[in-house]
Amino acid sequence: MIHQKLIQPESIVVIGGSDNPHSPGGKILENLLKHDFTGPIYVVNPKKEQVKGLPTYKNVSELPDHIDLAIIAIAAKYVEDTIKILTEQKHTKGFIIISAGFSDTGEAGKQLEKRILAQIEKHGGSLLGPNNIGLINQHYAGVFTTPVPSLSPEGVDLISGSGATAVFIMETAMIIGLQFNSVWSVGNSAQIGIEEVLEYLDKQHDDQSPKIKLLYIESIQKPQKLLKHACSLREKGCYIVAIKAGSSTAGSRAASSHTGALASSDAAVDALFEKAGIIRIYGRREMVDTAAVLFHGLPKGKNIAVVTHAGGPGVMLTDVLEKNGLSVPQLNSKAVQALKERLLPGASIANPIDFLATGTAEHLDDILTTLTDEVKEIDAVAVIFGSPGLFQVYEVYDVLAKHIKRHKLPIYPILPSVVNVADEIAYFHQKGLPGFSDEVLFGKALTNAYRQANIQLANLDDAHSERKALIKLDGYQGYLPNEIIYELLQAYDFPVVTQAEFTDVTKALEFAEKHFPVVMKIVGPLHKSDVGGVRLGIETPEAFKIQFEELMQIEGAQAVMIQAHKQGQELFIGVKKEAGFGHLILFGMGGIFIEVLKDFKTVLAPVDKSFVLSKIQSLQSYPILKGIRGKQGIDIDGFADLIVKVSDLVMAYLEITEMDLNPVLADENGFYLVDARLKVR
Repeated sequence: MIHQKLIQPESIVVIGGSDNPHSPGGKILENLLKHDFTGPIYVVNPKKEQVKGLPTYKNVSELPDHIDLAIIAIAAKYVEDTIKILTEQKHTKGFIIISAGFSDTGEAGKQLEKRILAQIEKHGGSLLGPNNIGLINQHYAGVFTTPVPSLSPEGVDLISGSGATAVFIMETAMIIGLQFNSVWSVGNSAQIGIEEVLEYLDKQHDDQSPKIKLLYIESIQKPQKLLKHACSLREKGCYIVAIKAGSSTAGSRAASSHTGALASSDAAVDALFEKAGIIRIYGRREMVDTAAVLFHGLPKGKNIAVVTHAGGPGVMLTDVLEKNGLSVPQLNSKAVQALKERLLPGASIANPIDFLATGTAEHLDDILTTLTDEVKEIDAVAVIFGSPGLFQVYEVYDVLAKHIKRHKLPIYPILPSVVNVADEIAYFHQKGLPGFSDEVLFGKALTNAYRQANIQLANLDDAHSERKALIKLDGYQGYLPNEIIYELLQAYDFPVVTQAEFTDVTKALEFAEKHFPVVMKIVGPLHKSDVGGVRLGIETPEAFKIQFEELMQIEGAQAVMIQAHKQGQELFIGVKKEAGFGHLILFGMGGIFIEVLKDFKTVLAPVDKSFVLSKIQSLQSYPILKGIRGKQGIDIDGFADLIVKVSDLVMAYLEITEMDLNPVLADENGFYLVDARLKVR
């Protein structure tokens, strides 16, 4: 747990503090003093008698006996001895190590970092870093960077794996007036990583806590911890917006099944984020625009009113909203018709409502009052108001701010005149309200946030009694023999088609004659179809004998599997175990839909049925599965049950690394599992 002295220290020492504002120690001191830390600040600098008006100490041992927080900005080689004195003599519990030169530099640095952390933990302390920019919160600004943004209890919490990226996110946010509650830079994450900060924010959360968390992640070290606390925060009404960098790789990891080829670390991230309800985005501007959307609130429905004094931006915003799933409906109510009479001649009320470049603050006030009080079918209002530079727009922005603060209905301020009315925009931001400078970027942020925030969350408390091993797999490594797979799937009541393997054609024919027509498959080569190892619809003894002999002649053939021939809609279910994350389950329609169109969904086991149903319904091929143009659909509910059954299986057998159920056939009588591969480690 993060020690409270790291969060709210009563005293701080800067080790390596100086008068030089261009050095880390100098800038840290400057920020602490400028941003009104209320307790005593101490400086350790062996070369100075005084730094920034503060008396200095030549050595750490000379400091007073109780120092709550040490911010360390000296060379790595001196840090270990410094930590030893602070922990053993000065009762220090909070540590921020700015310095680099630890696990970021190689094995020697890694061992040094481990020794330092062990010393801090031995004395019950908390370490942020090393190799970070520091921490900003409501109590102090312990960073060596600028800018330090406006802080507010209503601001957002930012946790970043990169100090420089944290700075750039803050700068981008300040442009649109987004405020912060805290900024955490975790650096090497020796003790406190992104997951630990999220855990702290979760456990400390109450009704007054900020509702928006921003994450910049380069490496997910503890996926299950991230999942647990993200879900907990979402249940408490929070939103989490995250960038996971490193989504592309120079080469995909080779795998010997369809599932292995489709799954990737990025697929695992997507599955984790979806399960946790984390809104995934890909850039700094997208992050702060999304945070501003969430600050103003998400619409409860899809109907958006666009209010503008400039036709072009209104058209572009309407296009973005409509193309991405929201609606800009025509407004025909009596209230809106009456509004037209009060606007300037030539104004349009069709939606977008264009009240012209000469529209006034009074006109905007009238429009927003009508939309929020009298038009019930509208779920949110986007207001685009800049200026051609002819007059000041302070009154307009006062009206806009008044309505934003007055109504529960979300009102989004788009303020595009970043040059002509820069002073007025700054005035608007001083009211604690973020805005947007680009209507298209705003539209994309709104639609993405609306779509992802309304994804059904998985139930982490879901439990199934079936999650127990019924058959021992001890001693197996790699792909399981077909007979073991068949036994395992039957034990868990999977709808496996009747089948048997043979090397003798006579015995095989005796079995086949009871099930004609049959399917014949080669046993041995991994990809049967690639070597011509599948024969369908065999229904006579003569044809059977010929096909049997041909299959046994294929290189690598060990036997021939005989199955009753079933037909139906092809489906696909696969499993790929991702290190640290657990089992990914992939599913969708089979054939071209999985191979070419990549129309499949990925979920992270364990899953509950309602969550799986929501994923099935989001497939592009869902209308086909449901039934289209007179063709009967499949049992959607039964498909979800089958996926949950797979989830239960892999939770019972954690050693499963890959699994392919392909195809699963569905007809009016149910499901038929006709081929399976399963790999364990």
